[in-house]
Amino acid sequence: MRIAITRTGGFAGIERRAELDTTGRPDATHVKALAHRALDTGPEACATARGVPDGFQYEITVDGRTIHCADPHVSPEQRELIQLVLKEGA
Repeated sequence: MRIAITRTGGFAGIERRAELDTTGRPDATHVKALAHRALDTGPEACATARGVPDGFQYEITVDGRTIHCADPHVSPEQRELIQLVLKEGA
């Protein structure tokens, strides 16, 4: 499974992008389940949720399926996946 996350916005407006491939990872089962939950918990909420000024917006793509969401309307599953892929706080 390939997971790509793009974070835009924030005070400085700097874009950050990272990808993760679950192939061969010891935690692949957990990451795959997390990715599926992250996609399933958000499409409708993300589509209607507006971000906040200087907040981050996220594009989460898992095997070609993409959702968009923005702080503070990021689900716990989405936040965990974002932190895992970007390797920093979300």
